[in-house]
Amino acid sequence: MASSSTSSTASGALLKRQLKQMQAAKDLPGISCGLVNDSNIFQWEVMLMISDDCKYYGGGNFRAHLTFPPSYPLMPPKLVFQTPIPFHPNIYANGELCISILHPPEEDKFGYEAASERWSPVQTPETILLSVISLFEDPNDESPANVEAARLLREEREGTNKDFRKRCRRCVRESLGED
Repeated sequence: MASSSTSSTASGALLKRQLKQMQAAKDLPGISCGLVNDSNIFQWEVMLMISDDCKYYGGGNFRAHLTFPPSYPLMPPKLVFQTPIPFHPNIYANGELCISILHPPEEDKFGYEAASERWSPVQTPETILLSVISLFEDPNDESPANVEAARLLREEREGTNKDFRKRCRRCVRESLGED
């Protein structure tokens, strides 16, 4: 069995390769990655630049930290949005993202998610960030991290309230330093 420092070293080498690939990729529009601190490959700073044609968050630039555990890729990283934190059904008030693919690879004790929806070592930083961008395109209000945002999104979809769109637009302006 490998020691934790050996697995941490292997994780670090994998992350260095993955970061280099993402920084060189020409086909990842709207995603920019770098390190929070040059001496720590396990903590990335990410900028997600949401396409202007996105219904609610179009034009927003949202900064987040993607923090990998030493046991990566066997266990998932954590993604936490930095201030201003987007008003979104799948983002907790502290900025932490709630998305199935970042939940540990085990049975869901609440029965909301199948094991196949949770973390798998086949996921990469690229697939994670593409999934996050798709959540901005189509927020999930089924098992929300932000109950108020989910309620307002449902009301928006039903045509009974436009507050969700207003809050999202404010969020976009804040992300651009306009508020």
